[in-house]
Amino acid sequence: MTALPRRLILGAGLAAPYAFSRAAVAQINRGDELTVGIWGGAQERITRQFCARPLEERYGVKVNFVLGGTPERRARAYAERGRPSFDIVYLNIFESRQAVKDGVTQAATDAVPNAAHLFPAAKVGGYGVAFNPVTIVYDRRKVRAPMTSWKDLWREDLRGQVIWPSYPGAQGTAALLMAAKIHGGSENDIEPAFREIARLKPFAAIQGSQDQLYTMFDQGVGAASVEFGSFTRSYAETRNPNIEIADPVEGQAISANYACITVGTRNQRLAEEWINLHLSPECQLEYAKAIYYSPTVTNVDVPADLAPKLLLGEQVRRLVDFDWDVVIRNQPRWSSRFQREIAG
Repeated sequence: MTALPRRLILGAGLAAPYAFSRAAVAQINRGDELTVGIWGGAQERITRQFCARPLEERYGVKVNFVLGGTPERRARAYAERGRPSFDIVYLNIFESRQAVKDGVTQAATDAVPNAAHLFPAAKVGGYGVAFNPVTIVYDRRKVRAPMTSWKDLWREDLRGQVIWPSYPGAQGTAALLMAAKIHGGSENDIEPAFREIARLKPFAAIQGSQDQLYTMFDQGVGAASVEFGSFTRSYAETRNPNIEIADPVEGQAISANYACITVGTRNQRLAEEWINLHLSPECQLEYAKAIYYSPTVTNVDVPADLAPKLLLGEQVRRLVDFDWDVVIRNQPRWSSRFQREIAG
């Protein structure tokens, strides 16, 4: 395909101010199809608007969405390793890092221009597209003072009022690892976590999903839990204004979504263009406005009224990361122990 004339590129940019990698133009053919595995809802809507539509209109390609949960998407990508039907698969932080090591997806490269603006943590395991940290969330009416530390979950006024997240899962993993960290352990020494979490029993409840937790909060079942801050902010603004999102002094636990290009894709350049668009300031800002996902790039001009609802700059650098190889290796054993010692 012949490179588009400069005036056409600029003209199209006036209607859709997205950042394209010009080097990719010659390697993308009209009629190509890009298959993207992603979550539904707002994430599908935003990527259709800011990624799929510009690519389809500019290059005459087609974008196919495969919607669903991460476990199904990950299983399919592994089953098709080296001969993928996905060109891009969206995974969470520890799955994305493992997929690169397992040869299922590609590491981030400078072939995606906007990747130059990524925070360091968003360059490991593909391309981080959204920070969605896990933290303490609580009902301000049921606590004697604001919660400012992970240690506050063990406060006397919260005895019997903690709704603990199930394990495995992003929330339960963060809660387990932070419990270890603040009590002298780590992912390499999980004993303090199990010992101290067991000391919180009886729990008000065990929660297995955001919807379940929010229903519990609505019904006054408990006072505090561990959950994604972004989703909880939306819940607080639309359903329950008594809910607060804590910013613990030890830091919030890192959680992020990653766009991963599969090993063996036949649409390498088109996939890179997709990710470049997802990392554009316009797309990143829409994520922040719509669902309070914090940008993974440093060049987004965030409005003053939105900034306090996100994690930006130094707050991102304070996110608590973990050795995910250790976490993944121990997950079966920890899961069995959680069911026996905590949930049982």
